[in-house]
Amino acid sequence: MASQIKFLLPLSIFAIYFLHSSNAESCSNYTFSDNKAYSSCTDLPHLGAALHYNQATSSNAIDIAFRAPQSHSGWVAWGLNPKGPSMVGSQVLVAFFHSNGSLVAYPTQLDSYSPSMAPGDLTFPVSHVSAEYINKEMIIYATLSLPKAKTKFNHVWQAGSTVASDVPGVHPTSGENVLSKGTVEFQ
Repeated sequence: MASQIKFLLPLSIFAIYFLHSSNAESCSNYTFSDNKAYSSCTDLPHLGAALHYNQATSSNAIDIAFRAPQSHSGWVAWGLNPKGPSMVGSQVLVAFFHSNGSLVAYPTQLDSYSPSMAPGDLTFPVSHVSAEYINKEMIIYATLSLPKAKTKFNHVWQAGSTVASDVPGVHPTSGENVLSKGTVEFQ
């Protein structure tokens, strides 16, 4: 009997893990509410997030959709860091529910480890910034106008559980939250 338990327990754990991971919707199977299609996407390795994008090669404009699981009380953010692979220096888009109940999205610069998170201009043009909340995910949409000579960028993404006085709160400083960075190549 004990040998059967030793065999069945790992098998059960594996089966639960497999079923859980197979239920997660990959970015290539995702359908947006307006049926907008993106030519490229990547399932990001942390925070359950995904990045979808289209590129207009003639102008180097990138239409992005960033998705991440989140509750009504939290926030999500995604952005590029032209200077290096870290939070500080990142040019980000953030979304959260405002105290008036509306979902807001705007650009902001992360100029320190305690940024203001106030709306502001980025070091590159950004337009059509919006967000929606569907199936417990926040989705940020935007069009970025990036330098023509560059296709590979450092990017960061984040999620936090609190918003106070319409300002996103500090995100956790351990686990997946400190690992949510990488590179993205728009081609």
